[in-house]
Amino acid sequence: MKGFRRCFALLLSFAAAAPPALAQSPAAGRIKVASGSAFVVRNEQSIPAQVGQPVFEGDRLRTGADGRIGATLNDETRVSLGPDSEIRLDQFQYSPAEGRLGLVLGIVRGMVAYVSGRIAKLSPDSIRLETPNAIVGIRGTRMAIKVTP
Repeated sequence: MKGFRRCFALLLSFAAAAPPALAQSPAAGRIKVASGSAFVVRNEQSIPAQVGQPVFEGDRLRTGADGRIGATLNDETRVSLGPDSEIRLDQFQYSPAEGRLGLVLGIVRGMVAYVSGRIAKLSPDSIRLETPNAIVGIRGTRMAIKVTP
C-alpha cells in the first residue's frame, strides 16, 4: 500500500507540472446547423459535425457534396458553408476588456456566407477573410464568397 501511495503521489506531481499547452483553449463558437457530410477537422482528425459541438481556433470546417454547416462564434459572427466547402479558423480573439480582438478565416474552397459579429463593430480592421488568391478586409456586415479550385 505504501508503494501505491508513493507512485500515486509521483503521478500527481507530474500532472501538476504538465505544461499548460496541453490544456484546450476556450471554444471560439459552436456548430448551430449540420447536415449531410459535415465535419470539424481538429489535429488532422475529421469529427462528424453535430449541433452544439464546440469550434476552436485552428479548426477547419469541411463539407462533402451533400453537406452544410452553420457556426456561430462567441462574438455572434455567423459563418455558413455550402456543399463541397472548407474553411480554416486561423485566428479568433474576442476579449474586448483586454483589447484583444481578431478574426482570420481562411476560405479554402466552396461557397461561404459570412455575417459579421461584434469584432467587426468594435475593431473593423481586425477582420480578414483569406482566399487562395486574395485577402478581403471586411467593412460591411454580410457577404458571400465562392472559391473554386
